[in-house]
Amino acid sequence: MKERLTKMLSAVMITGLSLGLACSAQASGDTFIYARAASVTSLNLYTEVTENNAFAIDKIFEPLVLFNEEGIVDDWLAQSHTISDDGLVYTFVLRDGLKFSDGNPVTADDVVFSLNQHLQEQGPLPLEADIASIEAQDEQTVVITLNEAYTPFFSELANFSNGILPADFGGVSEEDFFKAPVGTGPYVLDEWDPSGDISFVRNEYYWQGAPEIEKLVFKFVDDDNQAINQLKAGEVDAVERLAFPNAAEVENGAETTIIRTGSWNVEELFFNTLDEHFADVHVRRALAMAIDREALTAALTFGYGETAGTVLPSTIRYCTTDSVEDLAFDADAAKEELAKSAFPDGFETSISIASGNNTRLMEAQIIQAAGASIGIDIQINAQEIATFREDFKNLNFSMMINTAVADFPDADSIFSFQVDPEGFSQCYWTNYKNDEAVALLKKGKVTPDGDERAETYAQLQQILADEVPYIPLYYIGIVTGVRTNVEGLTVLPNGSARFEKVTFK
Repeated sequence: MKERLTKMLSAVMITGLSLGLACSAQASGDTFIYARAASVTSLNLYTEVTENNAFAIDKIFEPLVLFNEEGIVDDWLAQSHTISDDGLVYTFVLRDGLKFSDGNPVTADDVVFSLNQHLQEQGPLPLEADIASIEAQDEQTVVITLNEAYTPFFSELANFSNGILPADFGGVSEEDFFKAPVGTGPYVLDEWDPSGDISFVRNEYYWQGAPEIEKLVFKFVDDDNQAINQLKAGEVDAVERLAFPNAAEVENGAETTIIRTGSWNVEELFFNTLDEHFADVHVRRALAMAIDREALTAALTFGYGETAGTVLPSTIRYCTTDSVEDLAFDADAAKEELAKSAFPDGFETSISIASGNNTRLMEAQIIQAAGASIGIDIQINAQEIATFREDFKNLNFSMMINTAVADFPDADSIFSFQVDPEGFSQCYWTNYKNDEAVALLKKGKVTPDGDERAETYAQLQQILADEVPYIPLYYIGIVTGVRTNVEGLTVLPNGSARFEKVTFK
């Protein structure tokens, strides 16, 4: 009996101690818990692109330059840079005293190795510039020489995939290195369950000073309602990417609020121009005018999205959403436009979506009703996500709904993907071809930033608005749920969050 009582008392004390430590850590600001809907499966910055992994990788690794919450790219690990007048030579000078998380100094040789390794491995976010050489001029200076000018290059370098790591992976294999990575970021890997949570501890050698939060936990919570309940109860301090229907509840909560951020995402309706119906520009224009995009945006984003006027996100420079002459909602004009087509009496077609996404289903239903109003009978084809992706990449669809995402804050990151018929995606798998649009795309790549580049992209956006190979529906705002006692959390337009300035009130 005495032994049993002793064990019970010990269990109570241990439990109480654990709870006390957890409460103490939370109250003192030692731990920040961030609810995310997907676990982290890899920390290899060269091979990953999806958000679940990318937004953990960028806590460990940082590039020479980086973008802020406004999408502006500036020096980061580099304290300064220069670009030659001909746009071919980029010179970066590293910050004084820069160190990796293991305390070793960061040198130009580390930068040369990291970028050359990226060039060698390519991966899903390759360096697109035609690079002639990457060389260390001295211990702090790196010189990158291009074979031809490429204006997006500076912004492209801001990708997390261009993070700097120790030369030769610090003397271990690449596989072993990414199991316990060493970088310059604000946090260092602590514990990791690839099917569950991942935690980080602050980097005491961080060049901006060690973060306020000692420990950062990405908690795997794949149910929206459960995540919100945990936020209300204080079991998590923030929730990544709230679903729009749930945002108002969090925003108006007693101890919760939201952070709203513009994003680099555009929700779009895509046409397969190999389909005889959508090869006809009058059909595409008619459907564009039949869809009330403002009503669609209001119904599906609950005030957290913005109707799109162009395919370029409003958060990226040179977007002309306020000035482009797009095809406004006009049912009568839509019928007149269809009458000019080869199918004046309408036709039957289909729209493909990924199943299990209620927002996409509602979008498809709204578009279905719009088509019916002008005599186009649209069937909704909801597919399992893998089948949906395989079909649209094989151009096996008539229409589909998908999201266009800019990987870095330059207009070319969208246009290269959606305008070049010879590119990887064949104009986002629409097979749209327009020689004038391609010429403007190529001109934009080599024209220095300024009025001429702005005019080039304005002309390109007007062509796309006139010929509508895809209809931009709305810009997808980012809504992050957060406890009201949290200060200093910054959410970037790509959806990642910065925690190094976070404190608890």
